[in-house]
Amino acid sequence: MNIHSCHILARLTLDYMQLRLDHPPAATAAPKSAEILRAVKAAFVEKGFDGASMQDLARAAGMSVGNFYRYFPSKDAIVAQMIALDMAEIEAEFARVLSSASPMATLRSLIAHRVNDASDPQEGPLWAEIAAAALRKPDIAASACAMENTVSGYLAQVFAAETGLPLAEALRRFATESAFIILLIRSAAMIAPKNTDQSSHLNILILRTIIQVLDEIASAGLKG
Repeated sequence: MNIHSCHILARLTLDYMQLRLDHPPAATAAPKSAEILRAVKAAFVEKGFDGASMQDLARAAGMSVGNFYRYFPSKDAIVAQMIALDMAEIEAEFARVLSSASPMATLRSLIAHRVNDASDPQEGPLWAEIAAAALRKPDIAASACAMENTVSGYLAQVFAAETGLPLAEALRRFATESAFIILLIRSAAMIAPKNTDQSSHLNILILRTIIQVLDEIASAGLKG
């Protein structure tokens, strides 16, 4: 994924965040569509974004190709909905974080859960496929970058609450730290669980690094 294209979208993050606060998003996918998306994950992971045909994806969902096309006209549309579905989950998590008595403490707990949770072994390989596809497909790159910038915007809200800085200043001042935290969380998801001890130790190191970054942000507020 071209990080410079993400920076172009980053300029829209503040307006986007305000829109989200004023107008909470509706459900991003109908129950049937969400069910299909969960079913096709394995096909993407097994054969890759380019290797998995629409026939493969329809088969994974237990549907005829014609019926499958009624829900998703292309693989790009599938990935866009996968990102939207993940974004809805992330927004719900951050709503809980931001409404808590201590947003930074709740964020730490959320990140620890994300880093240590290996309940879906397909998640990391799937996002690796999406990242690779984004290098070749501008529409997918735009969706992935928009998601990253939205997460950065939510992180900035937590950092603003913790430091007392205005949201715009927190977004600008901690942009690199936010990108680094997102990168580390994605890296944790992509760790292969072949060596359980090594994987566990890597997760510990990743979480320790993220906590250190959060501590530095919190102390920046104390210094004024």
